[in-house]
Amino acid sequence: MNLAAIQQLLEPLFPGLMGVTLTEATPERVVATLRVQPQLCTAGGILHGGAHMAFADTLGAVGTLLNLPHGKRTTTTDSSTKFIGGAAVNTTVTGESVALHRGRTTMVWQTSIRNEQGKLCSVVTQTQLVLD
Repeated sequence: MNLAAIQQLLEPLFPGLMGVTLTEATPERVVATLRVQPQLCTAGGILHGGAHMAFADTLGAVGTLLNLPHGKRTTTTDSSTKFIGGAAVNTTVTGESVALHRGRTTMVWQTSIRNEQGKLCSVVTQTQLVLD
């Protein structure tokens, strides 16, 4: 699957609603941006923790999709998030997800989300199960 096809797949789904824009997608690494819109924020005007997690979950799922054998599908079984810094409303964050493990039945991805200044905002580690 090429980048445009994956982006088209995401558009009608929750990642499209959030505004996730893929910029790179390989079997080892997925990179995307997300505009911090007011509806994705806390009352304090920073990106909501759930938005961090959903953004990262999307990137790990895309990475797994690129590694799936024909006829298989995936679901997230575990996710751990460390919040480190904030991302202000009306800015753009960048997420980079890298494969830590690409096995036959599970894959593990670690996503770093950074603000426009390059400061680390969160780190998410997730496990994807490979399903028939």
